[in-house]
Amino acid sequence: MDKPTPGPVAAFFGLVRELALVLVIALGLSLLIKTFLVQAFFIPSPSMENTLLTGDRVLVSKLTPGPFDLHRGDIVVFQDPGGWLGDSTAAPAGRVHQALSFVGLVPSNSDDHLIKRVIGLPGDTVACCDDQGRVTVNGVPIDEPYLYPGDQPSEKTFSVTVPAGHVWVLGDHRSVSQDSRYHPDINNGMVPEDNIVGRAFVNVWPLDRFSLLRNPSSTFANVPAP
Repeated sequence: MDKPTPGPVAAFFGLVRELALVLVIALGLSLLIKTFLVQAFFIPSPSMENTLLTGDRVLVSKLTPGPFDLHRGDIVVFQDPGGWLGDSTAAPAGRVHQALSFVGLVPSNSDDHLIKRVIGLPGDTVACCDDQGRVTVNGVPIDEPYLYPGDQPSEKTFSVTVPAGHVWVLGDHRSVSQDSRYHPDINNGMVPEDNIVGRAFVNVWPLDRFSLLRNPSSTFANVPAP
């Protein structure tokens, strides 16, 4: 015998069950992707101009560091090592935003995270400045094409050696970036690798600013190993 055709009420609830199942699967996949592969972040300040502008949204690969190594020149998102951000004045995110951010459907508001460029890896000696005002890494001056127009490589002199398990970071907009130079009292400005969420690899929003965030490998090509 043919099965009876379900009534409209039964068909409606069947559709609701299917949609709920699809939604649960989608949320689960989004959470897994955010946890292990890729996470979106909102750029909260001008410290990385003009590479990244306030309000840009970037995607961050959580495979670096990890399966893939960090490199000098990588742009990384990291959790505040302690005191870099001071007292946050940002309004707390609403419950809906918090929930969507948790599962990876909207970018993190970055309240306790920063984004900077890796200049020194473990063992490197980073200093400023040489006779031409350039930053040096392991004694080799670097020319930095990503610097904000008109900015000096650093108006603050420094010389540091990066310990194991840490990196030294600077913002591209040096004159406004409160980066490793300005936190000598907090682990000498070093960022623990354990604090790094991942490497930013693409700017996805606004659409007219969509771009890959490539590593400027030629900048560090002549830097010797420590």
